[in-house]
Parts: sequence; structure tokens; C-alpha cells
Amino acid sequence: MTRQLLKGKKGIIFGALDDQSIAWKVAERCKDAGAQITLTNAPVALRMGKIQELGARLNAEIIPADATNLEELEQLFQKSMQVLDGKIDFVLHSIGMSVNVRKQKPYTDLNYDWMQKSLDISAISFHKVMQTAWKLDALSNQASVLALTYIAAQRVFPDYSEMAEAKALLESFARSFGYHLGSQKKIRVNTISQSPTRTTAGAGIKGFDTFFDYADKMSPLGNADALSCADFCTVMFSDLSRMITMQNLYHDGGFSSMGMNPSLLNES
Repeated sequence: MTRQLLKGKKGIIFGALDDQSIAWKVAERCKDAGAQITLTNAPVALRMGKIQELGARLNAEIIPADATNLEELEQLFQKSMQVLDGKIDFVLHSIGMSVNVRKQKPYTDLNYDWMQKSLDISAISFHKVMQTAWKLDALSNQASVLALTYIAAQRVFPDYSEMAEAKALLESFARSFGYHLGSQKKIRVNTISQSPTRTTAGAGIKGFDTFFDYADKMSPLGNADALSCADFCTVMFSDLSRMITMQNLYHDGGFSSMGMNPSLLNES
């Protein structure tokens, strides 16, 4: 990125696992744009992924934290402010997991204990992140907070299962907490509804490849890839987006506005 859009800004990136992760690409783009960052993920994910490699390359400290654990989140923000020498200017929440989806439980036969875990990890953790930052006064004036979501929050995609409800809840938290953070400190909170993206997490969804191809053909611009999402996140973290808040922003090549695409009909 040629412009130093984030020069002097400090951020926390949740969810980088490997080089297929959107959060990984966002971290790289933010660093290219002049930001200082810390990286975080759950301890188990740190053992499974390659985040140590990313941290070394970007000179970014890695701080383990379970995003569902308030004590660990508090330690994360406190240590990040210490490492980065100041309050946090931007946060990316790129977290999602469903045990029911992983174990291919039908939507009509969900395990409710697993559902509670899915909602806690994929959505309630976003509220916990913002509430922790609020209580610690960890975010700077006009900071930007983003979470990644998916259009299944608005439309039915059967194989996405309970993650649809998790994303709907996530988007609601962005609006509700966005009011409080905006009113008090002009902090903006938004969600980005991304195209189906080839990531390690996405690969676990039943029928992902078929739907990826469908969405790519339905969208006038095709699917937005992880790198273009990272570029969009960088803009949303910058001062160029200082008056955008409480919005769900579609970054999907036009998929969300399509009813049908004749090219798909011609294939049948």
C-alpha cells in the first residue's frame, strides 16, 4: 500500500491463524500502511496455526487471549497499550466457530450446549471485547472497531446453520455498542459482510466449494478475496472513514444486491 493511511496508529488484530486467514492479510496490510499492531488468538489456536511466523515478520507481539474470557481480554488490552505505548486506535474481530457445523449436526437437530458455545465465541465475544475496552478506557478518540460477518445473517444458507444466528447477533452488537462508543468518544463500530472466502475456517462448512463457485458467478465483480477485504479494513481503520458507524458494509462483489444472474440460468 503506497499511502501511509495508518501511520502512527495502534491496533489489535484478533483471529490470524495462517496465511489463508483474512486477519492475517489485514495484519500485513495494516503494517504496510504504517500501523503498529499486536496479534491475538486463543491459546489452542496459537498452537495449531502459524501466527508466530507472522509476528516475527511484522515485529508484532503475540498476546494469547481467549476472547470469551473477560480476565484474559483485560490482560490483552492492558498489555497491548503497554507494548504499543498508548491507547488503541483500531480493533479487528475476526473470530467464528461452530461445533455443530464442524460435527455436521443438522440444523433441525442442534446440540444446544454447542450452540451456546458457538454464540459465545462467534458473537458474544465481540460484546466482551468492546465492553472490556470501554471499562479500561482503552480506545482512543475516533478509534475504529470492525468485525467480520456474512450475509447469512440476513438470508437463509442452510449449510451455514447456527452461524447465521451468531452473525445476526454480532451485527446487532455493532449497532448497539456503536451508539454508546460513538456518543461518548466518537468511536465507530462497523461490520464487514465478506464474500465466501477460501480460509481454513471456511473449508469446514459443508458444500463450501459449490457455494463459493455459485457466489462467484452470481456476483457481477466475482467474490472479494481476502486481500481485497484487508484493503477495505485498512480504509475503515483510517481517518477516511471517520463518519461511518453502526453499519453492516457489504464487501461481496455485488452479491448482496443480486436477485438472479442470467449467466447462471444459461448453465442449467
